[in-house]
Amino acid sequence: MTFQPRMRNQIEGFSVLGGLRRRSWNGIAAELWDVECANYAGGYYVAGDPRVFILLDQRGPGNAAVRQRPGEIGRPQGANLSPISYIPAEMDLWVHIKDVEYVRHLDLHFDADTVARRLGEDLDPRCLKEPKLAFDDRRVMALASLIAGELDNPDPLHDLYGDGLALALLIDVMKLAKAEPRRRGQLAPWQLKRATEFIDTHCLRSIRLEELAQITGLSQSHFSHSFKASTGMAPHDWQMNARLEMAKRLLKSGEQPLTEIAAETGFSDHAHFSRVFRKHVGVAPSQWKKSQFA
Repeated sequence: MTFQPRMRNQIEGFSVLGGLRRRSWNGIAAELWDVECANYAGGYYVAGDPRVFILLDQRGPGNAAVRQRPGEIGRPQGANLSPISYIPAEMDLWVHIKDVEYVRHLDLHFDADTVARRLGEDLDPRCLKEPKLAFDDRRVMALASLIAGELDNPDPLHDLYGDGLALALLIDVMKLAKAEPRRRGQLAPWQLKRATEFIDTHCLRSIRLEELAQITGLSQSHFSHSFKASTGMAPHDWQMNARLEMAKRLLKSGEQPLTEIAAETGFSDHAHFSRVFRKHVGVAPSQWKKSQFA
């Protein structure tokens, strides 16, 4: 499925020259703009997905200024002055341009989940949410120039060419280091995170192995083996631990009868709860509760 960037803006003083050139790859969309500017041009933009803005060329003595909110002192940005900005999803970017006649810029929008799956690891949420406005990087600019050339090419090369350049640029901008190698048979970090978060969230109901395999993109047997290799326990045992941790919190927080705690944590009755608790924790629930207040 082609990735379609989501963008809203309220701008003035810009006229697009020659039409927009756009290419979409696997979770990444690249857009090349040639824009004529009035003496003053500006406004704000907000995108539904993270994006990288790169100013490739401009004419005129002035520069742009970019800021996160109106009233701030803008950071100067020009084709030869800090031409790159990373803008997180749903962040307003205010742009003020004066005494610039023309700009050419490249926008790279990307779907964080798709890119994470391609890289085999989750993107750090802190990194995704932290804007990086108006900076320079010669390697990023070289990649951006090659991507722009491919968008301008009337006979584009194989999709893997532009896709590879765009992915390399995102890796550089986000400063994604090589992941630590994992032992053979283990889940990738993003797969383990998705599986454990899903189990923890839905631990009170019956979770089918098919569901866990589906969200990690593996067969059921492959997932089951790799989950145990990664955690040291089967998915069912992880789920049981999650329910017992919930039970421990309830035991510590109040005077609920054990029958109520058993029902709230998904056990069929008090006897079943006590039997499972003793098996996994080593003592009966009532004894464990007393030990917490001793």
